[in-house]
Amino acid sequence: MSDPRQLQDLDRRQRRRLLSLALLRPLATVLLLTVAYFVLPMSQLSSVGAVLLLGGGLVFVTVLCVWQVWRIVHSPTPALRSAEALVVTVPVYLLGSATTIFLLAQMDPTAFSEPLTRMDALYFTLTVFATVGFGDIAAVEQAARAVVTMMIVGNLVMLAVGVKLLTVAAKWGEARRESAESD
Repeated sequence: MSDPRQLQDLDRRQRRRLLSLALLRPLATVLLLTVAYFVLPMSQLSSVGAVLLLGGGLVFVTVLCVWQVWRIVHSPTPALRSAEALVVTVPVYLLGSATTIFLLAQMDPTAFSEPLTRMDALYFTLTVFATVGFGDIAAVEQAARAVVTMMIVGNLVMLAVGVKLLTVAAKWGEARRESAESD
């Protein structure tokens, strides 16, 4: 039984509640993380603090992905849960990348072609992610170029592997649910 069929089996109120939660949960998470990105103090971090924060961010994104896959596989509506995971995971990755760019710009103001605010760092991250690259902000120092190069590779991995993983997890979840229903 696929998600659309399972959703049709629910009454209108249950279906509306399920779809509302699937939309509201990730939107609330993204809103909270975006507010945190703009208001949490990051300009006074030392190099060690920045490295710890970035390492923690990588661990967080990895744990988030593993947790999302587990939730998808064990969900009664794996395709819906997979879409919800994508709506959360991509912004978390982008905000983490923007934080990296912002911290790098704070530690070395010459790393980019101009000083970066948080909005500038987010804008730069989105132009790199979307492969638009307007050229108005550029990495000019070697460390910044290395970080941006890793971001580009991460973007490709996020798009190719991340989306594929969520799709496969949804298929695993459906197969698991169908197997449980046939028992």
